[in-house]
Amino acid sequence: MPRSVNAVASRARRKRILKAAKGYYGKRKNVYTVAKNVMEKGLTYSYVGRKIKKRDYRALWIARINAAVREEGMTYSTFIHKLAEKNIDLNRKVLADLAMNEPESFKALVNSVK
Repeated sequence: MPRSVNAVASRARRKRILKAAKGYYGKRKNVYTVAKNVMEKGLTYSYVGRKIKKRDYRALWIARINAAVREEGMTYSTFIHKLAEKNIDLNRKVLADLAMNEPESFKALVNSVK
């Protein structure tokens, strides 16, 4: 009995990888074994990058809040502590947005926790 290789599935698998590697430089775009390795590494970086993006945004929000709070004569850590004491549940994203786009309302918020 002859060997069945299922060429349709093999070709589809290779086409999918090569299509994803389109636009890469040199052999990375048209040699399957090279493209497979590069795509695997690239997908790993994209997964890790989604986690790093969250860290970077949180650091940015904290820096913005700290800068705005220091203008009012308070530090970031004391401000966050006093917010928690007063049971004001605003996350850092919202606080940073207030500090950037609505400084008057942020100033009022800082004065309410002082």
